[in-house]
Amino acid sequence: METTHALWLLAVPVVALAVAALARRTRIAAPLALVIAGLLVSFVPGVPNFELNPEFVLFVFMPPLLFSAAWQSSYVNLRDNFRPITLLSVGLVLFTTLAVGWVVHLVVPGLPLPVALVLGAIVAPPDAVAAVSVAQRLGLPRRTVTILVGESLFNDATALTAFRVAVAAATGAGFTWLDGAGRFGYAAVAGTLIGLVLGPPLHRLRTRLNDPLVENAVAVVAPYAAYLTAEAVHASGVIAVVVSGLYLGHRFTESPAITRLIGHSFWKIVVFLLESVVFLLIGLQLPPVLDAVSQRSWPSLAWWALVAFAVTVVARFVWLFAVSYFPIKLGLTRNRGKGEEPDWRAHVVVGWAGMRGVVSLAAAFAIPFTTRSGAPFPDRDLVLFLTFTTVLATLLVQGLTFPALIRVLRAGGADRESYTDTVAEAGAQHAAASAAISRLDELAASEELDENVVERLRHMAEHRQLRAWERLGGGTVPGGGEVPSATYRRLRREMLAAERATFIRMRDERRLDDAVLARVLHELDLEEAALQRD
Repeated sequence: METTHALWLLAVPVVALAVAALARRTRIAAPLALVIAGLLVSFVPGVPNFELNPEFVLFVFMPPLLFSAAWQSSYVNLRDNFRPITLLSVGLVLFTTLAVGWVVHLVVPGLPLPVALVLGAIVAPPDAVAAVSVAQRLGLPRRTVTILVGESLFNDATALTAFRVAVAAATGAGFTWLDGAGRFGYAAVAGTLIGLVLGPPLHRLRTRLNDPLVENAVAVVAPYAAYLTAEAVHASGVIAVVVSGLYLGHRFTESPAITRLIGHSFWKIVVFLLESVVFLLIGLQLPPVLDAVSQRSWPSLAWWALVAFAVTVVARFVWLFAVSYFPIKLGLTRNRGKGEEPDWRAHVVVGWAGMRGVVSLAAAFAIPFTTRSGAPFPDRDLVLFLTFTTVLATLLVQGLTFPALIRVLRAGGADRESYTDTVAEAGAQHAAASAAISRLDELAASEELDENVVERLRHMAEHRQLRAWERLGGGTVPGGGEVPSATYRRLRREMLAAERATFIRMRDERRLDDAVLARVLHELDLEEAALQRD
C-alpha cells in the first residue's frame, strides 16, 4: 500500500511536467492546461483524492516561488510603480474582501458575516502567474506586466492577514477591526524589517564564499529563513521573503559570472517544476470539494458560485476605475487640466488579469474545523466549495479569454519597447566597448604585450560595439544577407559543434577521460550560451 501511495505521489510531478512540456510546445498557457488536465484526471476511476495540505503549500511551495519572482523583478521598476502596486496589493485586496463578504452574506441564507468575510479574504488575492505568462508572450507593455507582478508579490500578505483576522472573528476569538488593522500594520512592518535585516548579511556571505554551488545553495535557504523567521514572530512571512528576494536580486550583479549562470538556470527549473505541480493540484481538488457539499442543493450552489465569481471580478474593475478616474475628476492629481486621461484599455487588461490560484485554495483548506467553543466551523464546506469554483472560473473563463482580449483591444506595446531597448542597448554597448578599448590601450602602453593578443582583444571589443547597432536592422542587410554579427554567431556555433564532436569522439576512443570531457564541454557551452540572443 505504501509503495502504491508513493507511486501516485510520483505520478503528480510526472504528469505535471508532461502537460507543461506539451503546453510549451503548443504555445498554450501552461497554468491553464495544467488545471484542465487536473480536472480531467480527477474523474479517472481509481485516482485517489489529492487533498491540498495548506501547510505544505504555504511553507514549502510559496517561499521559493515568491523569492524567485522577487529575485527576477526589477526593484527600480517596482519602486517607480509603487502607487498602483500598493493600491492593488493592499487597497484592492481589502475592498474585494469586504465586497465579496457582504454580497455573499446577503445572498446565502444563514451565512454569518464573519464567515462570508473569510471567503472574501480567501478569494481576494490574484495569482499573476497565468496572466503574466500570457502578457509577456503577447507583448503587453512592460509597465502593465510590472504592475501585475508587483501586485502578486505583495497581495498575499494582505490577504493572509485579513484571512486570519476574519477567522478569529468567525471562531469567537474576540478580534475587532481595530485589532485587525493593528495586526496588519505590525505584520507588514515587521516582515519588511526582517527581510531588510536578512538581506545584507546573506549577500555578504554569498559574495565571500567564492564557490558558485555554495553561493546558490545559500539562495535556496534564504526564502525559508526569511519566511520562518517572520512567521515565528507573527510577522508577514510573505513580505519578508519578497523584500529579501528584491534586495538579493538587486545586488546579484556583484556575484561572479558563473554564479549568475548557475543561479539563473537553477531558479528557472525550480519555478517550472513547482508551478507545474501546483496548478495540476488545483484541478485535482475537485472530488474532495464536491464530496463536502454533496448534501446541499446543486441549483443553489451553482447560483452562489456564480455570484461569488461575479462579485470577485466586478469588484476589481470597480476599484481600478474608481482609484484612476475619481481623483482626476475631483482635481486631486496632477493630471487635471492637462488632458491626460488614464488608458482605459490598460485598466481593462489589468482588471481581466485577476486570476486566482493556489494560495486561495491553501487558505480555504486552512480554515479550522471548530470554533473556540468546540462547535463546528459554520459552513466550512460551503466556503471551500465557493473558493474552488471562484479559482476555477477565474482561471478558465478569464484565462482562456485573456489572449483574445489583448488582441481585440490592441493593448500590446512590446514592439515599440523592444526598439527602444535595442537603441538603449546599442548606446550602452558602444560606451562599454569604448571603455574596454581605452583600458586595453592603457595596459598596452604600460606593459610589453603581444601585438597579436592586443589586436584580437581590440577586434572582439569592436565587434561587441557594433552588434547591437546591427540588430536595429533586424539581422539582415538591405541586400537580404546577414549582418556581420549574425554571420559571426552562425559560423562560431558551427565551429563549436565541430569542436564538441571531436572531444566526444576522442572520449569514445578512450583517448580522453570523462572528467576532462566534462570540463572542456562546459567551456564550450558557456561560449555558445554567450552567442545566444534572447
